[in-house]
Amino acid sequence: MEIPAALIQTLRQTKKWAVLTGAGVSAESGVPTFRDAQTGLWAKYRPEELATPQAFRRDPKLVWEWYAWRRELVSRAEPNAGHLALAQLEAWAEQFTLITQNVDGLHARAGSRNIVELHGNITRAKCFECGRYAETWAEDGSVPPQCESCGGWLRPDVVWFGEALLPAALNAAFHAAQTCEVFFSIGASGLVEPAASLPWEALRAGAVVVEINPNPTPLSEAATYALNGAAGMVLPKIIKILAV
Repeated sequence: MEIPAALIQTLRQTKKWAVLTGAGVSAESGVPTFRDAQTGLWAKYRPEELATPQAFRRDPKLVWEWYAWRRELVSRAEPNAGHLALAQLEAWAEQFTLITQNVDGLHARAGSRNIVELHGNITRAKCFECGRYAETWAEDGSVPPQCESCGGWLRPDVVWFGEALLPAALNAAFHAAQTCEVFFSIGASGLVEPAASLPWEALRAGAVVVEINPNPTPLSEAATYALNGAAGMVLPKIIKILAV
């Protein structure tokens, strides 16, 4: 698809950008969506039955093993051209915030730095009891592993059904939407709140809103530019033009 010349001009004249990414960006790296991941031994479980505090209290071993399996899927994925292009955009911007609904950590692996992980990160853990975060944990046979501080069970550092998003992440996301000059919504369905409200917040604040998605969403008609295509195809084209 052709990138509108007016969009390129806007990007050259602005330096405050914010980006929201959804599952579509990770899907291009082969990361299955939350529900598509239910295959094999896990096909008999619904995600809503495993991704809750109640499920963890009921059977912490089962929930931990499900997330360990999902971590393995993520570990085999690599950042795609869309991830890499976003890291390049950040390098060119004066103010840049990458807000993601994805929990796979691929943006950081691609080189992005100022990342707001709305739903957490599956590669990290935290204590179910005291909340202490853990980047690594002892593989001593205990499932789940235990917190080094209080001895409680470690759980994935993700937002489960029935849990609120961290206020710091939510505040950072809305601040970015309200203060940017250009807001990108990429691979997001526009259906999951509160993330779905971010591009609308940017529009109200006077930002140019760019949607990149192979499928139409509730945002498409209102966006300043709705670019129909996958992130891994559209973003590198934008980078190539801006680099000239």
